[in-house]
Amino acid sequence: MTKTPSEVVQFAVQNDVKFIDFRFCDLLGTWQHTTKSISDFDEDTFKGVGFDGSSIRGFQGIAASDLLLLPDATTAQIDPYNEAKTLYLICDIYDPMTMERYDRDPRGIAQRAEAYLLATGIGDTAFMGPEPEFFVFDNVQYDSNNHSSFYTIDSAEGFWNTGRDEGGSNLGHKIRPKAGYFPLPPHDTLVDLRAEMVLELEKLGIPVEVHHHEVGTAGQCEIDMRFDSLLSAADKVQTYKYVVKNTAAKHGKVATFMPKPIFADNGSGMHVHQSIWKDGVNLFADPDGYTGMSQTAMWYIGGILKHGPALMALAAPTVNSYRRLVPGYEAPVNLVYSARNRSAAVRIPTYGKGPRSRRLEFRCPDTAANPYLLFASLLLAGLDGIKNQIDPGKPTEFDLFEASAEELAKIKTVPGSLREVLAALKADHQFLLEGDVFTSTFIENWIDYKIREEVEPANLRVTPYEFYLYFDV
Repeated sequence: MTKTPSEVVQFAVQNDVKFIDFRFCDLLGTWQHTTKSISDFDEDTFKGVGFDGSSIRGFQGIAASDLLLLPDATTAQIDPYNEAKTLYLICDIYDPMTMERYDRDPRGIAQRAEAYLLATGIGDTAFMGPEPEFFVFDNVQYDSNNHSSFYTIDSAEGFWNTGRDEGGSNLGHKIRPKAGYFPLPPHDTLVDLRAEMVLELEKLGIPVEVHHHEVGTAGQCEIDMRFDSLLSAADKVQTYKYVVKNTAAKHGKVATFMPKPIFADNGSGMHVHQSIWKDGVNLFADPDGYTGMSQTAMWYIGGILKHGPALMALAAPTVNSYRRLVPGYEAPVNLVYSARNRSAAVRIPTYGKGPRSRRLEFRCPDTAANPYLLFASLLLAGLDGIKNQIDPGKPTEFDLFEASAEELAKIKTVPGSLREVLAALKADHQFLLEGDVFTSTFIENWIDYKIREEVEPANLRVTPYEFYLYFDV
């Protein structure tokens, strides 16, 4: 829409904008914001908007809390949900004392990853194609305190509602567990809601390739964006989540990107398609290679698989993530690669045959991941594979879900808990420090935060299922 601060100011005035919203990403991947009146907005605003970093998860201590937001003029968009006309800008975060980039700014890490790719001379553009999945529920309630804990979710589509009295109008079209992939209405009750989400995304400059109901009962959905360069793709994931949540809320529903909200059904992943290009040429394409993939692509896969356990600390970064990543479900836990085989951690899609379509898909990440950190770490792992010519081994063509115990014993798997993947990251993160993309202090802060704020509190709390198992001992 715009390119320069002066163009943004001019656009805001010409379009009768009332407020300017400044958005930035916190450590864990959630957009935060602060808002100015248009009367206090001019080109000088692009020199910085201050905020309290000590009040943002995983950022500063109170003794050095001041941070500065520098708006990126190229990201300006009209917000589709605010009643008063509002223009929003995605911001970069700086230290106001040194005017250096704040090292815990996730967007800065993504930008440094792109710069590092250029510096290696291997390529000039890393393309990322995320596929975020989510659930849309009609009701969510939960609580956890010293003497009680519970959660309950509900959806008109939920299979558990076939016997519910719905005022004489229960039409019986509920989606059975694991039967939600591609049903037509009336089973798919969310087609119009997803269509509205798609239209809003396209207004915000995010092309959409397809939308559909996903495998899970009770409103699991997927909307697939077109791939883009690393930083732009991460920005678009943030916008995607904003649009999905607010469109659902507009219709009295709630959308969640929680990886595993329903027991014994599919969780929500975020498969990430990847390729590296140079001078307009896809470096992953070779008609003589395995399924049309080049040796460079094979080495990139080798890097992903080698660093897979450590990558999971950024790709599946919650306690809940490991309710999804368990053997026997569609989510992969096996660190192998294959063409077409969705039970492998790395899949090489075979839909397109031309060189432009050659890419790999990493299937382990979920929608709780911070996209800036995820995409940067995947690129760095892949580049490490290319630089060190890491052999990914032979492809795994058989169904890993049906494999024997003997076959599975030979296959490396992702760790089974957040604590384990954080330990893997602590032991294996040198590849993330290349080009100063991540810093040692960032990695230490990430691990400490996750242990202190998520792993240990979750381990201390009693769950309702423990009463089922143990109350009568």
